[in-house]
Amino acid sequence: MEFQLSFQGAAQNVTGSRYMLSANGLNLLIDCGLYQEHNLKERNWRDFPFPPDKLDAVFLTHAHLDHCGLLPRLVKAGFKGRIYCTAPTADIVRIVLLDCARINEEDAEFKRRRHEKEGRTPKYKELPLYTEEEAREVFPLLTPCPYRTTIDLGSGLTAEFEEIGHILGASFLRFAISQKGATRHLVFSGDVGRRKMPILHAPAAIGNADYLVLESTYGNRLHSPQQDVAKTLADIINQTCERRGNLIIPSFAIERTQDLLYYLSLLHSQDQIPHLPIFVDSPMAVKVSMIFKRYPDLFDSKTKELARHFRSANTHLVHTQADSKSINHIRGTAIIIAGAGMCTGGRIKHHLTHNIEDSANTILFVGYQASNTLGRLIKDGAPIVRILGEDYKVKAHVASIDGFSAHADKQELQEWMCTASGIPRTVFVTHGEPEAAQELAEAINDKPGWKAQVPNYLDTVSLS
Repeated sequence: MEFQLSFQGAAQNVTGSRYMLSANGLNLLIDCGLYQEHNLKERNWRDFPFPPDKLDAVFLTHAHLDHCGLLPRLVKAGFKGRIYCTAPTADIVRIVLLDCARINEEDAEFKRRRHEKEGRTPKYKELPLYTEEEAREVFPLLTPCPYRTTIDLGSGLTAEFEEIGHILGASFLRFAISQKGATRHLVFSGDVGRRKMPILHAPAAIGNADYLVLESTYGNRLHSPQQDVAKTLADIINQTCERRGNLIIPSFAIERTQDLLYYLSLLHSQDQIPHLPIFVDSPMAVKVSMIFKRYPDLFDSKTKELARHFRSANTHLVHTQADSKSINHIRGTAIIIAGAGMCTGGRIKHHLTHNIEDSANTILFVGYQASNTLGRLIKDGAPIVRILGEDYKVKAHVASIDGFSAHADKQELQEWMCTASGIPRTVFVTHGEPEAAQELAEAINDKPGWKAQVPNYLDTVSLS
C-alpha cells in the first residue's frame, strides 16, 4: 500500500490551509485557504503548484477564510469538481467569499484613488484578488454532506465528516484508503474546538487514525480559565469608560462576534457594565447570525440563551458604509465590534484610524493574531503602525482576552489527539507558527509510542 500527502499550505505558519491527498488514482484537496500573514500574502497570487483541472474533489473542514478563501481562484484556474462540506459550512462559505471579494474590490479601488491622489505609479496594477462574480462561480460546486455519513469516492476511497466544535459546521475529516485488502485511515483535524465553550457540541472522538494531520495554533500555550472571560471583559469596559474612551474590538464574524454579544448582554443584565451603545459593524456577522437559526440540532443547551441575548436594545447592527462612518461622530463611550478579526481588511481599519491615537480608547483583541498581521503588530506593542497607507502612533490602550478562543490549546489538543482508537503511526503538526508547532511536536514525541513531525511548505510524504 502507498499513497501521498502534500503540505500545500499552513506548514509552519497559521493561515493558507491546503493539503493534497493522492491515492488510488484520485487527487483530493483538503481546504483551499487564503494566506493572511503579510509576508506570505504574495502566495495568494501565485499559480497553484498542481493543475487544478486534474483535481477530483475538494473537501472543506470549515468556512473560515484561511481554509476556504482561495476557492474562487481555484475555480478560475480550471477546477470543476465537487466541493464537499457540511451544510452550515456551505451556507457560510457563500457569505465569506462574497465578503472577501467585496473587500478586495473596495481595497483595490481605495489604493487606486490613493495612488492617483499621490501621483504615484504602483509597481503592480491595483487589482482585487478575485471579484464577487468570480466568488459566485464557486457556489454551484458546493456539495453539502451530513456528519457521520460515509461518502464513497470510488477507487477504494471513502470520507466522513465529524464534529470538531470551533465554529458552526466545522469538521474534522477521516479518509479510509483501501488497497489490496488493507485499509489505512488518514485524519485531518481542521481547527480543533474546545470542550466547554458555549453554543456548539464538544469535538467528537477521532476513532480510527493511522495518520493524523493536527493543527497547532495554540500548540505552545494554555488558555486562561473560562470563568475569567466575563470578569476580564467587564474590567476592560469599565476602565475604558472611566477614561471616557471607545472600546474597539476587531472580531471574526463567525462565532466570535456572537460570543461577544452573548457576554456583553449578560454583563448588561447583571449591571456589571454601563448600558453603552454597541455597534456591530460587520454585515457578514449579521448574516452569519441568521444562519445559526437554521441548525438548532448542532447547538448545546446554552444557545437558547444566546438567541435571547443576541440583540438587546442598545445593540446597533451597521449595514452601510455611510452608517459605519457616522459612528465616528458619536460622542461618549461606545463599543465598536468590526471585522476583520486580524485587522487585515474591512471596516476595522477605518475605526482604528479614528481611535488608535487617543489614549482614552482601548483596542481589545479577542482572537488569534497571526504573525505579521496588523493585529499582531498592535498586540505585540508596535509604537507606530501603517493603516490604509498612513502611519499612526499607537496611543490607545491595548488589551487581549484569550479565553474567547475557539481553538484548543496545547493540553486540549493532546487530549483530543488521544481519543484516537490507537496510536497513529505519525502525527503531522501543521497550522501553527514554527515555535508552536515544534513545541507541540516535542510534547507528542515525549509520549511513549507516539511520533510527530513538523512538515515544511510543499513537502510531500509517501505513506503506507
